[in-house]
Amino acid sequence: MTEQDGLIGAYELDGKGGGRPLAWDDLSRVNAFEHPVWIHLDRKGVRSESWLRNESGLGQLQVDALLAGETRPRVAFMHEGVLMTLRGVNLNPGADPEDMVSLRIWVENGRIITVRLRRLMAVNDVRERLAEGDGPVSTSDTLRMLAAALIQRMGPVIEEMNDETDALEDDLVVNPAADIRHRLKTLRRAAIALRRYLAPQRDALARVHAETIPWMPQDHRLAFRESAEQVARIVEDMDAIRERASVIQDELTNRAAEHMNRNMYTLSVVAALMLPLGVITGMLGMNVGGVPLAEHKEGFLMISGLLIFVVALQVLIFRKLKWI
Repeated sequence: MTEQDGLIGAYELDGKGGGRPLAWDDLSRVNAFEHPVWIHLDRKGVRSESWLRNESGLGQLQVDALLAGETRPRVAFMHEGVLMTLRGVNLNPGADPEDMVSLRIWVENGRIITVRLRRLMAVNDVRERLAEGDGPVSTSDTLRMLAAALIQRMGPVIEEMNDETDALEDDLVVNPAADIRHRLKTLRRAAIALRRYLAPQRDALARVHAETIPWMPQDHRLAFRESAEQVARIVEDMDAIRERASVIQDELTNRAAEHMNRNMYTLSVVAALMLPLGVITGMLGMNVGGVPLAEHKEGFLMISGLLIFVVALQVLIFRKLKWI
């Protein structure tokens, strides 16, 4: 059994938290197991699609949903089972957490099939617990633990985003660095991307709790309600982060506008001071007869003194008018 052939892991649950590993040859025996079975496949594996279509015993609708290229969180109830799609944060090296990874799930009494496109750490968490003897005991328990693990893996990402928002607010006051706009854009993009998938995921988990499923115990249904509440709180955090980011963006825009207005005002005052001087010097520079002091040996000093006087008079007037 290798990930290259599409079978990432398959287990026959022993009902005590452990499980017996299974291979492809074991999976060809549909409904031949005494205990519940969990089958985790890689959609890109060479045997995954063939097994799902020809040996899994699933209908065309279920197989197409498990192999769909683009998915969003949802749940569909059928008389024999539940078809579900959930999303988890992308914690693979070099990836952006907001680039959420989908987990396609088919669960029925006695069997659960999960299909991934990219690796999900939350699934590995459940597999590790199964190897330690502290894993799921049934198909509904497997679904419950997978949903809980997906939410638990989101926690550090949400905390990091809240910390980054706090840091942006502090930097805006103390140290408005040049990269604050880039950091703000990255934060807002991440919050929007996460909320896009978490809002329908909240609704999907809530529907599992609301629906009566014969093979799902009451305590597992209540666990899905708690998971839905946790996702709802995360969605509220995303909304709060977006609103705080909008406030920071508004403050940056206001500061930029204020800085521009201040510069424009300074230029306007300078232009107002220079305007009378330009008029005087322009008139004295005309090439016509009768220009005052043209032949006077102290003419330059006298005109300079006049210009200084005009500037001083303007400054006094502007200060009286509280323009400067």
